[in-house]
Amino acid sequence: MNWLEVSLTVNGELAESVADVFARFAPNGVMTEQGVKFLDEEDEGTATGPITVRAYLEVDDNLEETRQKLEESLFYLGMITPVPTPTYKQIADQNWMEAWKQNYKSILIGQRLLILPAWLESPDPQRIPIKIDPGMAFGTGTHPTTQLCLALMEKSTIVNRKSKIVIDVGCGSGILSIAALKLGAEKVLGVDIDIESVKNSRENADLNEVGDELILGQGSVTEILRGDFEFKSAPLVVANILAPILIRLFDAGLAGLVEAGGEIILSGILDHQAENVIAAGEAKGLKKGETRQMGDWVAISMTK
Repeated sequence: MNWLEVSLTVNGELAESVADVFARFAPNGVMTEQGVKFLDEEDEGTATGPITVRAYLEVDDNLEETRQKLEESLFYLGMITPVPTPTYKQIADQNWMEAWKQNYKSILIGQRLLILPAWLESPDPQRIPIKIDPGMAFGTGTHPTTQLCLALMEKSTIVNRKSKIVIDVGCGSGILSIAALKLGAEKVLGVDIDIESVKNSRENADLNEVGDELILGQGSVTEILRGDFEFKSAPLVVANILAPILIRLFDAGLAGLVEAGGEIILSGILDHQAENVIAAGEAKGLKKGETRQMGDWVAISMTK
């Protein structure tokens, strides 16, 4: 089936009225798009600017009649407030999910790791596969922050020794926790303040046949330190979070999670933020180790 896309770009007050008009004629609903600005380094995105309203009309014998009725409705709306002329575009139907999957490839990390989409066979049996469903949110291995963190984890002498514990603060999809276990850790505690991330981590753990050796829970540094989980510290701690949050977590006791002689790997840091993160760690008794950079992103290893 082919579709005729109809769209209008309007201000916020008019968008709802236009969407109501479109919804009368679009069998699959209406979508809206708006620009995003970032108010500060922690802002996840604040909507700004005009809104584009889109709908899709079935290309069938009734298309011209449907289009005429839609434009009549917009004309009557325009008698109340000015409405711009709609834009039309032909859209060919396709299986978007399958098309997307065809373009998603495995990712080589360091010397031994491989991020593998769940539906693919490993192209390199010598590498350690970490299966991730990229249809899930909260981290799929494609972002530099995750890749940098994984590369430093692979080199860590701590994670490569058996019978060791790892703490993953802000576990997201669970990709770092799963990698730690596959690299040699015996037990990993993964925590996140978002319960959906915790669920997502367990789903990806199941994909990788990881069981009770991965302990998951909702929380952060405070909850770990007060004993809400099986252990309060570890020889290796990883935290792939935004830099301002890492700095706040140091004040909350992040360095206290690292055992004496242990290591913490920090990622999610833009290059101009690195010195502030290092200073925050050094103020808590940590010593700067190796750093890695990919584009504007930096990952930092610190030892205790």
